[in-house]
Amino acid sequence: MPKQIWLLIIGTAINVTGASFVWPLNTIYMHNELGKSLAFAGIILMLNQAFAIIGNLIGGTLFDKIGGYKTIIAGSSISMTSAFILANYHSIVPYSLLLITMGLGSGIVGPAMYAMASSVWPEGGRRAFNSLYVAQNLGVALGASLGGFIAVYSFDYIFIANASVYVVFLLLVIFTFKPMEKKIDKHTYTTVLEQHKGIKNKPAFRALILLSIGFFICWVAYVQWQTTIASYTQDLGISVDKYSIIWTINGLLIVLGQPLVKWVTKRIPSTKQQIYIGNTIFIFSFVYLLFADTFTAFATAMVILTLGEMLIWPGIPTLANELAPKGRTGFYQGIINSVGTAGRMIGPVAGGIVVDFFNIHVLFFALIILFIIPYITTFVYDKKLTVTPIARNPLPNK
Repeated sequence: MPKQIWLLIIGTAINVTGASFVWPLNTIYMHNELGKSLAFAGIILMLNQAFAIIGNLIGGTLFDKIGGYKTIIAGSSISMTSAFILANYHSIVPYSLLLITMGLGSGIVGPAMYAMASSVWPEGGRRAFNSLYVAQNLGVALGASLGGFIAVYSFDYIFIANASVYVVFLLLVIFTFKPMEKKIDKHTYTTVLEQHKGIKNKPAFRALILLSIGFFICWVAYVQWQTTIASYTQDLGISVDKYSIIWTINGLLIVLGQPLVKWVTKRIPSTKQQIYIGNTIFIFSFVYLLFADTFTAFATAMVILTLGEMLIWPGIPTLANELAPKGRTGFYQGIINSVGTAGRMIGPVAGGIVVDFFNIHVLFFALIILFIIPYITTFVYDKKLTVTPIARNPLPNK
């Protein structure tokens, strides 16, 4: 891999480590520490992700106007400033407002990192996206494990650690990312606002939208682990540090399980089939959750879930990359990024409402049924797709 990709990997791992001190514990903090309802916590997290989507659009525009280096500095500066204020003021009102501004900052950074990876290593394909995915989960493992350990002593220390790591990330960007600007194709990233003026390859764009629907459902389900399931573990008497260990298992399994992923993708080269398998594993994990009531059971369910996400999360951006016409790679990645963010936005509030009015097992049954949708969308998304002169990559009927 090019040196620039390694720098992006290191930066992603550091950035996500900082964020992972806080995000696995958001619902626990608001519901169990501040006494707010799950629906209220879900609404705040929805606003956090809504502003992340706004950040995606702003980040794309800034990428075109001022480049990836300055875009990432702008986004990370917003997150870092918010984190420092949060370290000093974390009652419910400032906590809620600062989560929203942190969502904006992270939303600006995310698409720029992926667009930079695609631009500095265009021949990397799935490997470029998978490398950032693995880096994200290394950050999750480090941040969640350290965060859970620190939270046992005080949530105050969590917020201080979060802010400190954001400083490290910003310094890394300032001193190492600027040379990447020379390798970036400024037309790699285009925003939703610009693209609507003339989507030339409409069949490819329709295929992307269909693919995105299934991706959205997967994220609505997955985000329950960070929200309703997190609170449920507390109700069952599972401590915060043990809950954080569950996310450490998730991150470490993704990092250490890459040889397994490589083995599977070599023997099943079809990305569509990989997504079918991943979605089936997701279903098994939620069926298992119906009977989980101990730390060991939840850890086992997380292991099952992680095996599924190792196939789905890199697979969807890979198909989006194949669909993208020349010069639209960043735009297509931006759509996928925004759809994932939308799932993380809707999931907490929808799950919170279901649990508040019914119970968490009703939510699990509903999600198991919804998992039928990704099978359908993945099967049909490319059925009417034809290769045109605009298309950057012919898309085989996988």
